[in-house]
Amino acid sequence: MRTGNYEASDRGSAAGTAVTFLLIGLGAGTLLGMLLAPKAGKQMRKDLRRKLDSARETVDEWTDDAKEFAEEAMERGAEIADQVKERVAPLTKAMRR
Repeated sequence: MRTGNYEASDRGSAAGTAVTFLLIGLGAGTLLGMLLAPKAGKQMRKDLRRKLDSARETVDEWTDDAKEFAEEAMERGAEIADQVKERVAPLTKAMRR
């Protein structure tokens, strides 16, 4: 029997998948509700276009937020790497002697 530390799978990927399916479900439900609603064709198309534009804006905002988060994470990672490099440099020099 194997023992040891096991790492959890990538949770960010699962959350992204869940959000994707949620958005697909919401979009399909909205579209179906609008198609079954007793409205004139012109009014329905106008409402659909308005909802689509709203959804695009929301996705664009989420994309921008995700890009900002990734950039901040990269900057923090680079700072941590620099700090580790500075702390390890004296040890490396001592070991080479």
